[in-house]
Amino acid sequence: MSDPVLRAPDFDKPFLVTTDASKRGVGAVLMQEEPDQEFYPVVFLSKKLSERESNWSDSEKECYAFVYPLEKLRPYVWGRRFHLQTDHAALRWLHTVTGNNKKLIWWSLALQDFDFDIQHISRSSNKVADALSHESFPESTG
Repeated sequence: MSDPVLRAPDFDKPFLVTTDASKRGVGAVLMQEEPDQEFYPVVFLSKKLSERESNWSDSEKECYAFVYPLEKLRPYVWGRRFHLQTDHAALRWLHTVTGNNKKLIWWSLALQDFDFDIQHISRSSNKVADALSHESFPESTG
C-alpha cells in the first residue's frame, strides 16, 4: 500500500503556501517539510475564475491567488509565520502597495492579517500550484 497523497498538518512545523493564477483559475497548495527535506501537501485548493475575474490584469489574478487560498487556509496559517511562494515576481511589492487600484489596496489590507514573507520561485518550480490553476478548468466551448 502506498503512502497517502495528503498528510495531516503538524502545527509545530512551519507552513509553505505556493500559489498560481492562470486565465481560467487560481490554485494553491499548503505544504510542510519533512526531516528528509521533502515537502508534502496538506491541502490542495483551486477555483475557477468567473467571467469578470478572468478579465482582471495578470497582477490582479496573481494577487487573488494569494487572497482566495489564505482565507480558506486561515485555520492553518493565521497567527503563524509562513512562506508564500509565487512565480509572479511583481507581487513581492504587495506589502507596500500604493497607487489607485482599489482592489489591490483592499487585498493588501486583508492580507495584513497574516504573517508571511513572499518568495519568488521559477515557474518550473511551481508545478503543483500551476497545475491546479491551469489544468483543473477546461476551456469553455460556448
